[in-house]
Amino acid sequence: MEVGNETAVTVFVLLGLSSNSQIQGLLFVLFLAIYLLTLIGNLLILLIICIDSHLHTPMYFFLRHLSFLDAFYSSVIVPKLLESLLSKEKTIPFHGCFAQISLILFSGATEACLLSVMAYDRFQAVCHPLLYAVAMNRRVCTGLVGASWAIGMSTSLINTLLLAQQHLCGPYLIRNFACELPPMLSLACSHPYSSIVSILTTMVVLGLGTLVLLLGSYSCIIMTALGINSATGRSKIFSTCSSHVLVVIIFYGSGVSRYMTPAPGSVLENVLSLQYSVVTPLLNPFIYSLKNKEVKAALKRVLARKSRLTF
Repeated sequence: MEVGNETAVTVFVLLGLSSNSQIQGLLFVLFLAIYLLTLIGNLLILLIICIDSHLHTPMYFFLRHLSFLDAFYSSVIVPKLLESLLSKEKTIPFHGCFAQISLILFSGATEACLLSVMAYDRFQAVCHPLLYAVAMNRRVCTGLVGASWAIGMSTSLINTLLLAQQHLCGPYLIRNFACELPPMLSLACSHPYSSIVSILTTMVVLGLGTLVLLLGSYSCIIMTALGINSATGRSKIFSTCSSHVLVVIIFYGSGVSRYMTPAPGSVLENVLSLQYSVVTPLLNPFIYSLKNKEVKAALKRVLARKSRLTF
């Protein structure tokens, strides 16, 4: 197909990370290991929270959903990446491509909302401990999680439908290893004003909105912690929040870097896209398990219970 040809699209070609067969083999082994670790880590966190009654609190209720979302997000990206590394025909069907875009948008928007909800939970726990049980009861927690998923779905639906209305011109080459908005917009025959406006609106309303809630919650937490005379009390507060803060920094840092990159197809874009979509879901369970004393204690209790049942 020649550039400028507007024809019925049936498949897109993913140019991927490398055309060298040896490098592709090494990348396949690397990303397969990362994917398996991501699934094991996130599903283990999810399982521990479900089994251990000590973790049946609002904070871990939200973490359970975050772990599921990370495993889901990785499963949207990595299996197709692995298939492309092994296959000679690196194609993806039209509907499969748009489905992948939709699920990526859904995962990103929902995770941004969940991270803000988790920050609000820590704000209530630290700044209003006496009212915490009332403010974060089961009904409220379920409502906040439901709202996060609903916002993610609506964000995904709006942006995907607007993209689907764009007329695309060949050759239908996606200079990436997955179907994402930036490389897809470069295939538009005319300037995709509606999609760009929708993306910018999403970034301003959802991105800044969740960021303001995060910064506001942690500003209040820091002020409360600094007002405590006990060094032990301050240390406990910062220890409780440190895992979440680190996850937030990685999520927003990699996300902003990803969508502030040069033109689609650059090496930098692919590296940042990998970091955001493949590496970040792997890091989250390790951050929560290695830096969180309650999760480590719960893991020890689960393992001890299993050893007793074995013997």
